[in-house]
Amino acid sequence: AEEVAEVAKPDFVGADRDVWGLDHGTWSVLVHAFPKADVPVVQLSINAQKPPEFHLELGAKLSKLRDSGVLLLGSGNVVHNLRAINWRDVDGAFDWNRRFDEHAREVMIERPGEAAGLVAHRDYLMAAPTPEHFLPLLYIAGFAAATGETPRVLVDGYAFGSLSMACYEVGCNCASEGAGPGSAPMGSRVPPEASNL
Repeated sequence: AEEVAEVAKPDFVGADRDVWGLDHGTWSVLVHAFPKADVPVVQLSINAQKPPEFHLELGAKLSKLRDSGVLLLGSGNVVHNLRAINWRDVDGAFDWNRRFDEHAREVMIERPGEAAGLVAHRDYLMAAPTPEHFLPLLYIAGFAAATGETPRVLVDGYAFGSLSMACYEVGCNCASEGAGPGSAPMGSRVPPEASNL
């Protein structure tokens, strides 16, 4: 009789058959928030084929999970254009980056239910040449609109000209470790283009 080797099964739920696991957009945030990895995580895929309103509405629907103690985390960057990075401008921002980020902030704080309209902003295509980093913002906006709570800037600053590090929280009352503009310090052993910081 031929022995069959036991195949290790992935420890996540989903149709992910190639054992990709948690995407860097999730784990690179969660590793800092929950370093012991002692919380269950359910990662949802982003369907970039859907219009922005779909993502806003999904965030509103997900808001009901808070009653069960579920934390909704939308990981990305408000502005994320790797094609335009200027490695020499560590804490800088191009004009189009600032314009889009500041407008997104105004919408998020004053009228999050209208955040889907950000895709009509003149700088959207430079700010989000691919949508996967921008769309998570719409989940948080939908959540805020559904709960009636005002988003608050949790992390702020620019990096490398073409990235905005803006991060919003809604109803978390997260404590900040200190104020300071700019990007997170880069480790000296790893070049920025080879890291996921």
